[in-house]
Amino acid sequence: MAINEALLGEFDHEMENTRRALERVPDEKFGWKPHDRSHTMGWLASHVANIAIWAQVAVTTQELDLSAPPQPGQPRPTEAKSKQELLEMFERNRTAARDAIAKTSDPDMMVKWSLKNNGKTILTMPRVAVLRSFVMNHLIHHRGQLTVYFRLNDIPVPALYGPSADEGGF
Repeated sequence: MAINEALLGEFDHEMENTRRALERVPDEKFGWKPHDRSHTMGWLASHVANIAIWAQVAVTTQELDLSAPPQPGQPRPTEAKSKQELLEMFERNRTAARDAIAKTSDPDMMVKWSLKNNGKTILTMPRVAVLRSFVMNHLIHHRGQLTVYFRLNDIPVPALYGPSADEGGF
């Protein structure tokens, strides 16, 4: 089995779980945050919706410098202002990311990719590892934060890997 085929099943599963979480973000809570040092729910949900696009960046470039202006055709994360905008942004990002992964060959998956800031390397690893850690694991981490925001606002937490306190059964 090709590497991209092995990743796409997990990618699709995580994207479905992510969509189910993003569907619960109420417009009236976009400005809510649990602490002065925390981001707002709208910012966090937008971050979650944008993470998938990093898959496209990782498999079509050899590096990303966060401080550099975007290259032509290279996406940059944006912040949604409503749930509708959030879901539309997520779907665009998910589709572009999935298409990019599906087109990536095994040799290209093993090419080293770097994340930089102001020219300083933060991480370098094969693209396949970037997809697993920097994209999917990062997404899962922030989606988990978002579910804590839900709990603190009495928004039902979706069952993602099994029942939640709000949704029993499978």
